[in-house]
Amino acid sequence: MEFSPEVIAAVYAHAALDTPREACGLVVEVGDKQLYLPSSNTAEKPERDFRISAEAWADAEDMGSVLCVVHSHPGHSAKLSGADRVSMEATELPWLIVEVREGKPVSHLLHLPTGYQAPLLGRPFYHGVLDCYTLVRDYYLREMGIKLPDYDREDGWWDKGQDLYADNFEGAGFYQVDSSDIRQGDMIVMQVKSEKANHAGVFLADGILKTEPEHHPVPGAILHHLYGRDSKRDVYGGYWAESTRLILRHKDAKQ
Repeated sequence: MEFSPEVIAAVYAHAALDTPREACGLVVEVGDKQLYLPSSNTAEKPERDFRISAEAWADAEDMGSVLCVVHSHPGHSAKLSGADRVSMEATELPWLIVEVREGKPVSHLLHLPTGYQAPLLGRPFYHGVLDCYTLVRDYYLREMGIKLPDYDREDGWWDKGQDLYADNFEGAGFYQVDSSDIRQGDMIVMQVKSEKANHAGVFLADGILKTEPEHHPVPGAILHHLYGRDSKRDVYGGYWAESTRLILRHKDAKQ
């Protein structure tokens, strides 16, 4: 995919204008022309993340065909971050990333979707993109064939009046079970340094990840993704058992 000099110039101008925030926008094909539509960055922390609102997407689609997602990396290279790789696959569109140094765009790279999936073990943490609930969702889809809903959630939602797990588990197809009946694939909801249950993982009775067989088994483990750390397995007990507030089983899980 090639872009006109006018589009690249508009992208660079926007990247320079928005620094130190990440600039973002969409390239749209209108008739036989390409247009760059700059968007407001609605991310909670725009200096290190970006979000294009649903309204901006809708406006762009009303104008023409969306060709590409654009955003800048102030102070960083134009390579995809871990969060970028996952989010790009979700859009099913190419992404153009602009490297900005000292307030000036210096280069750009075009990236194409490849079908990439973040591994269940060892994935980096990016709240809302690769976090504890994302890991639960990915486990259920890959290992159990169950698609769970996603939810809009701000970083620190547990301190802002939102109760992600308690408010939504029944609507997502879960029901509560007793700790004495815990089984493979049950979701464990925990309360970690918070006034509300704010962390979740999956119980691995046999310790095996069928979709990632290269890992040695850790029977009786919890697969989870702590804030700011890579996802991992820990033996379920001690602190994790004491922190548990709910043990949930999905209605479609095989008994």
